[in-house]
Amino acid sequence: MNLGLQGKVAIITGGSEGIGKAAAQSMAAEGANAVIVARRQEVLDQAAQDIRQATNGGSVLSVAGDVKDPNTVNRILEMTLDTFGRVDILVNNAGTSMAKAFEAVSDEDWEGDFELKVWGAVRLIRAVLPEMRKVGGGRIINVTNLGGRTPGASSMPTSISRAAGIAITKGLSKDLAKDNILVTTVCIGLIKSGQHERRYARLQAENPHLSTDEFYAGLAKGRSVPLGRVGEASEAGDVIAFLASERASYLTGIAVNIDGGTSAVV
Repeated sequence: MNLGLQGKVAIITGGSEGIGKAAAQSMAAEGANAVIVARRQEVLDQAAQDIRQATNGGSVLSVAGDVKDPNTVNRILEMTLDTFGRVDILVNNAGTSMAKAFEAVSDEDWEGDFELKVWGAVRLIRAVLPEMRKVGGGRIINVTNLGGRTPGASSMPTSISRAAGIAITKGLSKDLAKDNILVTTVCIGLIKSGQHERRYARLQAENPHLSTDEFYAGLAKGRSVPLGRVGEASEAGDVIAFLASERASYLTGIAVNIDGGTSAVV
């Protein structure tokens, strides 16, 4: 299926590993120009190289910076326009997992989490909207998680900031429909990521016989994933690429669970 992404320009935050990198690769494979953003230059450069290799020379621009910094947001837009001249797609994927009981969450925790996951996304959306209007429309995909829909115990502040991301998605979809800018969110369940890889490395240091298959099987069992396995980043990346595509032209204001059937809600 041709997704109609040839020549489109996609900005993907948190693009150096995991879901962000996979989404960039899926779109680059379809002919899109991918702008990947992350804080660590060396990891970002490796990701860009990996994507080009996997897509036979796909178009990738790397921009190092922290989306919590408004200056980074301005630089992302400037470098994107200087290189490609337009913006069609924004994937707000930057974020880390922080899950604590309410009374253990400090003011600094709340502020840092919202600055990254909410304000970072809001500032980027503001920045790209005029450019999307210039080209006749666009796609905004906010990467959130299951906890934003069904918060559990000791899930703060992440569950709350992700709930904000889901609400932003729905509200924006109403505001921007007239401009042909479609806004969706993917609610992520248990997906292989850099965070899981780093946890595995710590566990393997204590137990050298622990294999990656055993590690991920244990995660899936612990989370009671109905499909019985941890999802691949590429599976999430492909869904994001579809939502960014011309084939998803009647989808806006929706949340898609990518969770192997884990969520208690549709």
